[in-house]
Amino acid sequence: MIKKIAAAAALAVLATSTFAAEPAGVYAGLDVGSTKLDDLSGRKTSVGGFVGYQFNETFAVEGGYRRLASFTDSGVDVKANQAAVSVIASLPVTAGIKVFGRLGYNRLEAKASAGRGSFSDSTSSAVYGVGASFDVSPVVAVRAEWQRPSSDSNNLSLGVSYKF
Repeated sequence: MIKKIAAAAALAVLATSTFAAEPAGVYAGLDVGSTKLDDLSGRKTSVGGFVGYQFNETFAVEGGYRRLASFTDSGVDVKANQAAVSVIASLPVTAGIKVFGRLGYNRLEAKASAGRGSFSDSTSSAVYGVGASFDVSPVVAVRAEWQRPSSDSNNLSLGVSYKF
């Protein structure tokens, strides 16, 4: 009987330590990537930053800002930006490696300027994406992600995050 209690206690300690491997808390990071806009040929460089809160091993909420693209077309300078808030759901694959999905809300803004004239437009829509992350250390992770900020654009990015 004492062996069974000891075994149950040992399993409880092991289970608790696996949940403790992914502490809840704040994280922040930067990413760089490539955006494809359907009406333009080629891909454009993107850069962004994000901050989030990890509730447990499975769920987090994250906010971010990204310069989706900056380019000149026919003498017009165009900048496309994204501000987003998302829920992240993660699934551990092996120790230190997770796959995740994103579902959220984002605001997209495009600004165009030529000479002294300028024009801007914005829209709001759902954002979704999938990705994978690899824990380099207990506080640093590298992640790759594909996002669909709008029906006519997608973004591939590689980023690094730091857990506080």
